[in-house]
Amino acid sequence: MSPGLLGFVVVALIGVALYFLIKSMNKQMSKIKVPHEGDTDDRKAE
Repeated sequence: MSPGLLGFVVVALIGVALYFLIKSMNKQMSKIKVPHEGDTDDRKAE
């Protein structure tokens, strides 16, 4: 006995949700400003 159409629809919906979650995560990660090691050394010297 196979899962049939319902199983395919559930897996397809999970895949679509995963795509949008990854897209949103990439947008949020690009907003984060990470200081580089050279930047912190320059601030300590001043």
